Amino acid sequence: MNSEHMPSDSPPLWAEHKSRLRSYIARRVRDPNVVDDILQDVFLKAHISLHTLKSRGSITAWLYRIAANAIADHYRGQRPSEEVSEELAAPEPEPDYIGELASCLQPLIADLPETYRLPLMLSEIEGQTQKDVATKLGLSLSGAKSRVQRGREKLRERIMECCDIETERGTIVGYEVRDKKRGCR
Repeated sequence: MNSEHMPSDSPPLWAEHKSRLRSYIARRVRDPNVVDDILQDVFLKAHISLHTLKSRGSITAWLYRIAANAIADHYRGQRPSEEVSEELAAPEPEPDYIGELASCLQPLIADLPETYRLPLMLSEIEGQTQKDVATKLGLSLSGAKSRVQRGREKLRERIMECCDIETERGTIVGYEVRDKKRGCR
């Protein structure tokens, strides 16, 4: 069964990772039919073992490990007497701390008072200018800027309440969830 025949009620896990994993596999395997077979195998193994995953935050790295193993298995099956080249071994993907923390933002933003939530959503999530936010919400430009800024500060406080974030040269290099009840996974 190829990857296009996955059930339409497949979990969001499939839709969220399918194209990136397919690209990852295609860079290592030339035959498009084999790529689809390996991709299907990855999601079959993931579906069967999903209950063993301890943290939803580590799902991306976990899927890439499954894909790397499936690629190695494919090449081992072709040439059982030869070892798989080190070039084909998948490097451990760099953790996507920003992406993982981004999944925490929606529940934290949703928990903000509406006075700050709406301007913050319009400005930061929908990408509207603060002038457009002011017009849409019937505020002065300085009022909209103030609410967006206060919303950012309140969101920052909530993030810091639930997570210890480690930064290095302005980049997030790690984090640890301190309080899962506050919206973080």
